[in-house]
Amino acid sequence: MRKNRLLFAILPIFASLAACSATVNTTTPATTTGSPGGEAAAPAGKSRLDTVISRGKLVCGVSGDLPGFSFVDQTGKYSGLDVDFCKALAAALFNDPEKVEYRNLTSKERFEVLKAGDVDVLSRNSTWTASRDTALGLEFLATMFYDGQGMMVRKDANITKLEDLAGKSVCVETGTTTELNLADQMRKLNIDYKPLVFENGDATYAAYAQGNCEGVTSDRSQLAGRRTTLPDPTNHVVLDTVMSKEPLAPVVANNDSSWANVVRWTVFTLINAEEMGITAQNVDEKLKTTDPDVKRFLGVEGSLGKDMGLPPDFAVRIIKAVGNYGEIYERNVGTGSKINLPRGINKLWNDGGLMYSPPFR
Repeated sequence: MRKNRLLFAILPIFASLAACSATVNTTTPATTTGSPGGEAAAPAGKSRLDTVISRGKLVCGVSGDLPGFSFVDQTGKYSGLDVDFCKALAAALFNDPEKVEYRNLTSKERFEVLKAGDVDVLSRNSTWTASRDTALGLEFLATMFYDGQGMMVRKDANITKLEDLAGKSVCVETGTTTELNLADQMRKLNIDYKPLVFENGDATYAAYAQGNCEGVTSDRSQLAGRRTTLPDPTNHVVLDTVMSKEPLAPVVANNDSSWANVVRWTVFTLINAEEMGITAQNVDEKLKTTDPDVKRFLGVEGSLGKDMGLPPDFAVRIIKAVGNYGEIYERNVGTGSKINLPRGINKLWNDGGLMYSPPFR
């Protein structure tokens, strides 16, 4: 009986403590950073989508130093596949692809800057991995570019395979999957090498150009882009060896499905437009079609735009601004560009590639 009386006396204390705890949790305000580009994580019940629209511009985290993907020239003009995605997103939101503030971010800082809310989205050749998608509290969306890690060396070095780098130095950027993949591959092959690690891409490739390392490693697309900036591009070759899978995708902060939906379906809009044969040049003509799939996709009928908080013609806006995925690819990294990368697995699914959009219905 004494035990029961003691229990009855303690229970109200527990209840009181629980009530106080609940009150604190529900009234704690969201943290802000006061960043120049935007706000921190949106307050409870408010999506980043609302924040971006009320601000009137998109803050997009990019590399800024990678030709073909995101590169800023001496006049301050940005170009590249990742930049065109930022423009596509701004077009969907504001019907103006220029309503973008670009933030140049290093590999080491990019994810923390995103989590702090200083950028709305990363469009920065970031590899989708399990740990980044879970432990880091980020959300990777649809893949924009399928890549793999490679190695670039000088033609006159007579290096044709990874084993030839035994005892030699390799330049690599820190804070990347590249650094870890290199270590794993060399360990598997029992190759003793010397990693030279740098904080950013410019320093990494400058060291390679100066002859401080015999090889430099990164995504094969990045190596192809960086090769065009070297003093004698013809004296450098990317080895055939592919060390990893590198699906590159835009990234947003976790737990904001409204914003994630807009970013994700912007990727799919680009892919689906190419599959439907809709280009920047013919999109106005396509609006006159009787094809129900095309009419729904372009917002002539249905409520797809409204369902994700966008105007009905968001797809038309995107296509007019940057074209479809194929147009973006060819313009920035395709065989008609300085990068000269064949489409390969970045072809559409019905052309032997991996690019595939869910149905717009």
